[in-house]
Amino acid sequence: QVQLVESGGGLVQAGGSLRLSCAASELTFSTYAMGWFRQAPGKERELLAVYTSRRGSIHYTRSVQGRFTISKDNAKNTVYLQMNSLKPEDTAVYYCAAQKLGSSWSSPAYWGQGTQVTVSS
Repeated sequence: QVQLVESGGGLVQAGGSLRLSCAASELTFSTYAMGWFRQAPGKERELLAVYTSRRGSIHYTRSVQGRFTISKDNAKNTVYLQMNSLKPEDTAVYYCAAQKLGSSWSSPAYWGQGTQVTVSS
């Protein structure tokens, strides 16, 4: 059974950094692309970053480009989201997701449980 377990959320001051982790079980990065989403109160879920191992490609949404970095550790089967220069508007629940290669990210195959990130001003 595929499981994605996030960790690393918390409270941080504006300008600070956090690193989120997503440990994947029963899933291989060679057959799934990995992504990070977030959802703020009253807003739609937003896709932030995608890592496709097979193609070696990484994509970011404009709002986090240059501040957030997605990476992976194959040995630990874990994906990370390094978040720097955090702003209060980054406050949200952050989700890890996995999607079959070539499929749309409108409906990922698997989701993590989410981790809260709160950025104080």
